Amino acid sequence: MSIIGWIILGLLAGAIAKVLLPGRDPGGFIGTTLIGIAGAFIGGWISARWLDHPVSKHFYDGATWAAAVGGSLVLLIVYRILFGNSRD
Repeated sequence: MSIIGWIILGLLAGAIAKVLLPGRDPGGFIGTTLIGIAGAFIGGWISARWLDHPVSKHFYDGATWAAAVGGSLVLLIVYRILFGNSRD
């Protein structure tokens, strides 16, 4: 999958992570979107590196989506823990 495909997957994974983990984010929409893109890359890398499941070359592979959404969720949780009270 190309870098553009990973960015699109990251945007969608960030939106899915936001739906699964509702609430107010310190970064708003832009921050959540960037976290989704970074989470897709990190989730795909972790999946290929340590879970022995290389990321698919197809956009519609379920394991690739699960890795991207999982990475986005983890980054969103870490982001909320570190910067959660910055909008108060």
